[in-house]
Amino acid sequence: MTYTVKEIFYTLQGEGAQTGRAAVFCRFSGCNLWSGREEDRSRAVCQFCDTDFVGTGPDGGRFKSAKELADAIDRSWEGDGRNTNGDSSPRSAGMPKKYVVCTGGEPLLQVDENLITELHGRGFEVAVETNGTRPAPKSLDWICVSPKAGAPLVQTTGSELKLVYPQVDAPPEKFEQLGFRHFFLQPMDGPDTAANTERAIEYCLRHPRWRLSIQTHKLVGLR
Repeated sequence: MTYTVKEIFYTLQGEGAQTGRAAVFCRFSGCNLWSGREEDRSRAVCQFCDTDFVGTGPDGGRFKSAKELADAIDRSWEGDGRNTNGDSSPRSAGMPKKYVVCTGGEPLLQVDENLITELHGRGFEVAVETNGTRPAPKSLDWICVSPKAGAPLVQTTGSELKLVYPQVDAPPEKFEQLGFRHFFLQPMDGPDTAANTERAIEYCLRHPRWRLSIQTHKLVGLR
């Protein structure tokens, strides 16, 4: 299988339960809810997406095998010795696991067991951020589902459900009985971000099962 990737980069996770954790982000190209092109936005199932996932960028590309892509992800983690203890000694057994977030677009159009196996073999904990319209591979370590109004929800279990709020026809109560460990409301970004944040805060205060997720990477200027 050939994998098409927009970008691979090392950063801190900015949202949800893993906020602040060092991670390699592997952003896969393509989505099944929007072409990614502005001229198609008004006809898309998801019209509020704020991510560029079209084609390949300078730190992405087309990878001919799971091994080739896993090697590229591993190199991004290695960076300038980031997997060491701050000197030339190797990464110790007590250090946290390497962490990769497979995102998009819609990563489950491409992520498969072969890639997950290759990443596990390099010591990675493997997470996915998905719209939930496709079943997730069983061997994933962390599954974050972000439902979109108007799209079928196939993946109804996982580690966290992160609902962009508010969405017409996607109220939180529609999802809160599903099989997730964490439930987050994330204010919809855009011209109404402040008002959406206030609404999300109010909802979480009234419904403590839900927690507020803020896009902290945007606040501090991380990629």
